[in-house]
Amino acid sequence: MTKRNSLKWKLNSDLLSGFMVFLIALPLSLGIAKASGFNPAMGVLSAIIGGLFTTIFNVSPLTIKGPAAGLITISSAALIEFSSIAGESEAFKIVGTLIVIMAVMQIILGFLKLGVLSDFFPHSAVHGMLAAIGIIIIAKQIPVLLGDDPRIYKNETAIELIFNLPKLFVNAHMHIATVGFLALIILFALPKIKKGFIKKIPAPLFVLLICIPMSIYWSFKNSEGIYSLVQIGDFWNSIQLNFNLDYILTFVFWKYVIMFLFVCTIESLLTVKAIDNLSNKSKSNYNGELIGQGAGNIISGILGGLPMISEVVRSTSNVNFGAKSKFSNFFHGLFLLISMLLFIPVIELIPNAALAALLIYAGFRLAAPKEFIHMYKIGKEQLIIFLVTILVTLLEDLLIGILAGILVKIIFHLINGATIKSLFKTNYEINIIDENETKITILEVAVFSNILFYKKLLSSIDSPKICIDFKKTKLIDHSFLSFITYLKNEYLQKGVQVKITGIDFHKSFSKHPLATRVLKKKSF
Repeated sequence: MTKRNSLKWKLNSDLLSGFMVFLIALPLSLGIAKASGFNPAMGVLSAIIGGLFTTIFNVSPLTIKGPAAGLITISSAALIEFSSIAGESEAFKIVGTLIVIMAVMQIILGFLKLGVLSDFFPHSAVHGMLAAIGIIIIAKQIPVLLGDDPRIYKNETAIELIFNLPKLFVNAHMHIATVGFLALIILFALPKIKKGFIKKIPAPLFVLLICIPMSIYWSFKNSEGIYSLVQIGDFWNSIQLNFNLDYILTFVFWKYVIMFLFVCTIESLLTVKAIDNLSNKSKSNYNGELIGQGAGNIISGILGGLPMISEVVRSTSNVNFGAKSKFSNFFHGLFLLISMLLFIPVIELIPNAALAALLIYAGFRLAAPKEFIHMYKIGKEQLIIFLVTILVTLLEDLLIGILAGILVKIIFHLINGATIKSLFKTNYEINIIDENETKITILEVAVFSNILFYKKLLSSIDSPKICIDFKKTKLIDHSFLSFITYLKNEYLQKGVQVKITGIDFHKSFSKHPLATRVLKKKSF
């Protein structure tokens, strides 16, 4: 295949993948924005910027940029809190400013080469945070799914909404609820169909093909409340400059900046890592990802859009649809732009119950029972950290929840022989076996909090073979074992062989290969 034909083949693959991802991204972007308290079209605006603009940077080639369900809870909470302080119109400007400042911090992190930060946070706490977000999304979308006026429940917490379920079902609007439940059935059932042409249709598109005609047949526009259908209005006039620095010196302002920064950065970097593994491509530039994403978030925040991330569902679909380069992300943004130019009247026929079903499905994927089972299989202590993070996030907020999870993780490590000092430093012996092999013997502990130090150490070693010996390591946690496993595969692509020894000297907390391990007494 000639270079010209190869380029044409890649562009054709990216064009097709970009179109298929667009079909998924349109309803999700609308639903995420609406659930966040924004004009639904502002979610599309974020995805347009994420597609058309971030592509010029050195971002991960196969990830799709746009608004994410994981940011709904922070966005809606910020709007509610600042609306009570400054009024609704100013709240949007303040949140836009939050996003811009968060984006500048993302760019700074990128230039400081801190894209490795995702490795610092313990997996069980991060997954607990995501599961809590999933539960909150499900609870917040149930009133919309059932057709009750969501404004009534705007200020209720997820726990309050769960206790209000009987009341919500009593007040359900039959036609709207029928559309919502049918959409849910499609979303859960369609992926299980493995044969025929139906399996090739993206589930969100199938939902729209079924639910829009139902809303027309039952005349939602005339028979139900204004909240039953998507409301976009004048898209282009709704794009305004958003900036308000009046609250920049307050604690609440910086609380939301940090929460936005944490979720945007960590979830994006975890997505990039997952997509690199899925696509078997060379490792993405994490720092370039942060810089490109930050630049996109500056524009989105200023124009009134939502914060964007590299979103895992759309990115995974992008790989599965055969994308070859970051132009698939560009084409997905281009098709979204065209939809805002030509198809707003059709988009405004989409029932909000269908979008609620999409978000409930997204929330379920974050908080599915298999996530709880997976944590239990890794180890009971992982499940406890996971559950504590979920509970504290539901009762307080995301930032306190993740900190609670980390604190519980540290307590477990201290109980199992770690010292405070050993948690945040490296202690190792390094031996040059010969010109082809370097051996690192890790002393004391190998845990989530010192991963970054060991990652820097390993990157400084120039050897075709690296042996990591845990024979004298008192404690190895799940996060560190996951890091070493990922690093082993990454180095293999570069032609470097990583060998792990000494694991058999430890007692495992479960049968899972990546379970936390403590050194057996008199092991050496």
